[in-house]
Order: sequence, then C-alpha cells, then structure tokens
Amino acid sequence: MSAKQLMIARIGKPHGLYGEVTVQLHTDEPERRFPDGQVIDTEAAPGSGVPRQLTVRSTRVHNGVWLLAFEEVPDRTGAEGLRGTRLLASALATEPDEVDEDAFYEDDLIGLEARDPGGVVVGTVSGLDIGGAQDRLVLTLTDGVTAYVPFVRQFVPTVTGDHVVVDPPAGLYDLYREGLE
Repeated sequence: MSAKQLMIARIGKPHGLYGEVTVQLHTDEPERRFPDGQVIDTEAAPGSGVPRQLTVRSTRVHNGVWLLAFEEVPDRTGAEGLRGTRLLASALATEPDEVDEDAFYEDDLIGLEARDPGGVVVGTVSGLDIGGAQDRLVLTLTDGVTAYVPFVRQFVPTVTGDHVVVDPPAGLYDLYREGLE
C-alpha cells in the first residue's frame, strides 16, 4: 500500500546554464524537504521524459526565489523539460505532532464546491496560487470566470471535506468579469 503523495513544489522556468530551475513552493519547510542528495518523486505529463524521481544536487535562494538543481539534469535544455513537473512527498513524511490543522494541500482543495456564507454555490476550487505574502484560492465561478480569493480565514472561513465557504470583499468577482465585457 503506497502512502498518499502530496505536492511540495512545482517546477517553473530554467535559471542559468547548468540545470537549475525555479520552484513554486507548496511547503513551509523547503530546507527540510530539499537537502542535497534527497530523492524526490515526480509527477509530469505522460511522455514528457521526466524521470519518476529526481535527486537534489543543490538548492539556493536567489532574489527571494528558490532554485533547485538535480543530479539527472546537467544543463538548461534538460531543465526546460522539467517545467510544470510536480515534486511530491509522502504524506507520512510529516510527523503527526507537526500537522497544522489550518494547513491545506492543493490536491485536497481542488474540486471542492465554493459556497457563499448563505450556502449558495458560487463555483469550484480549481487551484491554489502560492504567493510570497499570501496564498490565493483559484475559483472557477459558475459562469466560467476564473477568480482569485485571498486564502485567509477572513475570506475563507470554512474548509470541509466537500466545500469551502468563501466570503470575499464586495465586488471582488466583478473585477475578474470586467475584462470579459
């Protein structure tokens, strides 16, 4: 029986000539998750040629952006092929006493109904945008518009197994609809 895999980062664009890539972190503990020599499971598009596992060669932070290099990827061309790859860790890698009850993984949120405080369905959670200052829920509203809501208790007071309650500032959804008119 395999443990549930959780996304801890998503690979972005290449950086430099020697195989480094930017990563969008989905963990609060990058130092613990990405030590040199760590073998990390991957999830990539079928046929992409991305190995099922990558070995961390080095990590560093450049201008506030985390950069990773892998033993299997020696150059920029190889790094370009990793774009969009999800880096995974076993859910068991988190110690039970370290679990934060207010922490949610993107995989747990995607597909949940988004409801207003009155219980009316306003859309579906389609992603989690990890930001430097604050994360945002990505919602696909019932009319097909994509909207972003700050993922803080003030605007997302409830997360359950089948829905989230979203109470954004007045007019937030209209900002995303204006560009469509």
